[in-house]
This record gives sequence, C-alpha cells and structure tokens, in this order.
Amino acid sequence: MTEPNSLFHRHSANPILTASDWPYSMNSVFNAGATLLPDGSTLLLCRVEDRRGLSHLCVARSVNGVDQWQIDREPTLMPDAEKYPEELWGIEDPRITYVPELKRYAVAYTSYSRGGPGVSLALTKDFHAYERLGVIMPPDDKDAALLPRRINGFWALIHRPMTPLGTHIWISYSPDLRHWGNHKLMLEARRGAWWDANKIGMSPPPIETPRGWLMIYHGVRRTPSSSIYRLGLALFDLEQPEKCLIRGDSWMFAPEADYERRGDVQDVVFPCGYTVAEDGDTINLYYGAADSSIALAHGSIRCLLAWLDANGHSEQAHDRRLRQS
Repeated sequence: MTEPNSLFHRHSANPILTASDWPYSMNSVFNAGATLLPDGSTLLLCRVEDRRGLSHLCVARSVNGVDQWQIDREPTLMPDAEKYPEELWGIEDPRITYVPELKRYAVAYTSYSRGGPGVSLALTKDFHAYERLGVIMPPDDKDAALLPRRINGFWALIHRPMTPLGTHIWISYSPDLRHWGNHKLMLEARRGAWWDANKIGMSPPPIETPRGWLMIYHGVRRTPSSSIYRLGLALFDLEQPEKCLIRGDSWMFAPEADYERRGDVQDVVFPCGYTVAEDGDTINLYYGAADSSIALAHGSIRCLLAWLDANGHSEQAHDRRLRQS
C-alpha cells in the first residue's frame, strides 16, 4: 500500500483562520466553501458558529489564499427563519460551485430546523446579494454540492440523505434547480471494521478531470470514546456520475496535528472547499479542524489519481465479489 502521508502537505501557518481573527463576537469558525475570484484572489464562505450554538455564513477574502484575510464586518448570510423556516436553527457547511451557464456561483448549504438538516441552494454573482431557492432536499440530508454543468441536459446535485438503506452518497437530477428526481445511489458506506463503514459523505465539490469526477469524501469511524473523521478518494464517470470507476481502500488524510485533534469536536478534518492553482494540478484544500478553526493543505490532482490507481479497486468488480460470496 502506498503511504498517504505525502498526498497533502499542511501549511506551516495552520490554522489560517480562528475565532480570534473575527471582527465580531462568535464561538468558532470552520467548514468553509472556497472559490477563486476573477481577480485571482481566494474567497472563503465560512461557517461561523455563534455563542448560542447557531451557525451563519461569513465571507473572508485573501490575495494569496493564506493570510491577510479581509473578513466581512458583519455576517454575510444569516438564517432567515421568517421566510425560510427550514433555517430556524442555522445554516451550515456551504459548498461553492461556479456555473458558467448561469454566470453565477451556486452555494449548496445545510439548513437546520426542527425537522433536522436539509439541503438548501442559493445563487450569487458577487457574494453580496443572494437569490435563495430554499430547501431542495428535505431532512435528513446534507453534504451537498451542484456539479458545474448539466449532465445529459439536467442539473446534478450530489448529497447525503439518511435513509433506511443507511448513510450513503446519492446523486439527483433536475431540469430547473428546483424540482429534483431520478435519485441514484452513488457511493455506499462500507460495513464492518472499515475506516468508512456506516457513515460517509462528500467533502468538497468533486473535481472534474479528464478521467472522471474525482471526489474527496469523508468517512466516520466510531470509537468507544468518540468518532474520527478521515478522508478518502473515489472517481466517477464524467457522463454517468452515479457510476463509480475506482474507490480507494484506505483513508488518505486524517487528524494528526494538535489543532485537528483537539477542539469543540475532537479528531476531525472536514473540507468543504478547494481552489486549483494556475498549473491546473495544485489543489489548495481548505478544511475545518476539530470544528474550531480553518486549516489549509496543498496537494496534486495528478498524485491523487495515481494514489487512487495504486490503492483502489473497481467498484463494479467489488460488487460482483459480494454477490458471489
């Protein structure tokens, strides 16, 4: 097995954003969506948890994506329970997709209410004004992102419903971003002692490569004292995204640093966003660390695919073995 330690390199400035950086009172900042703006600067749409325990979203901008962050002086996107009752207990974990056809950014986020977490969608041109489309996947559902282009004429949303079948990754299709159907199981949580048994979810939006959609996903390993959130890889067909081509057998990034192991929730690395450098290969992964800060790690898309080839298997072959056993 190829060691995963060299796939992502933590930035020496980690954590790059903490509660002490914020211009207003709050508890913690984590799980930020990310995108490159037209001027080359980096924008993070951060989940900020206030001292009540409810979350909102706030923008932070940086020329180099590492430091000297310019943070909005007030919350950027607040829950609006009067118009959107599904946001009663906050909005969380945004994932950003730039959609060229719409010339806008699509922000999929978790809206939290008495019914549990659901998936909501908003569109924006500038991260100042937002068109909220409301809840598009009812509770319990989360970990969602829109693909940047239509698939066979339909928009595609990856998400993670909790169903009687378990906590797995699904994909759904829509003609108009509002009405969703044709739901398909994309990636199933394994069972037993695996690192990604019982509960998985997509982390940042998938990366479109010539070989397929490269997905970084999280798996949750329950232990007697807590749970460990680690990251794995899978590759999906470009025109049939529900078709998994290769799935990694082991995790490839896990909590190691003190700021990842100790915080409001221990042993968590949870990315919701990334940017890709001008070389088209370097990936800057922004992740929540222990639900208490935002950290940064650098990797290579080429190396991630090579690691997947060396440490993965065909899901179709795996399914055949299961049927024969």
